[in-house]
Amino acid sequence: MSQVVHFEISATNPAQVGQFYADVFGWGVHQWDGPQEYWLLKTGEAATPGIDGGIMVRQEGFPSVVNTINVGSVDEVVVKIVASGGAVMVPKMAVPHIGYMTYCTDPEGNTFGVMPSDPTAS
Repeated sequence: MSQVVHFEISATNPAQVGQFYADVFGWGVHQWDGPQEYWLLKTGEAATPGIDGGIMVRQEGFPSVVNTINVGSVDEVVVKIVASGGAVMVPKMAVPHIGYMTYCTDPEGNTFGVMPSDPTAS
């Protein structure tokens, strides 16, 4: 069974929004050292239920919150998504040292990400 493993929040000012979540919920926030502007959110301790997330720069037409689901293979699950009435919104891309992911929509247009972990991604 595939689980939600990450969430993303879109923001025009990610640093300010990150500070908001730190102040209100006590979440850890730090800027990712990756190829794009992105802030990582640590929402709790590893031993407690929940998932961590991130804040990305808002893009026109992209939803404000996206959940990412862990899958065995992006390529295999995309076939199932399309066959079941969903669509690919953003093609497969590498998230360096994290994995390969794509953004998709369900039959009603709700956006979600799918990504298997793959530390060799580049």
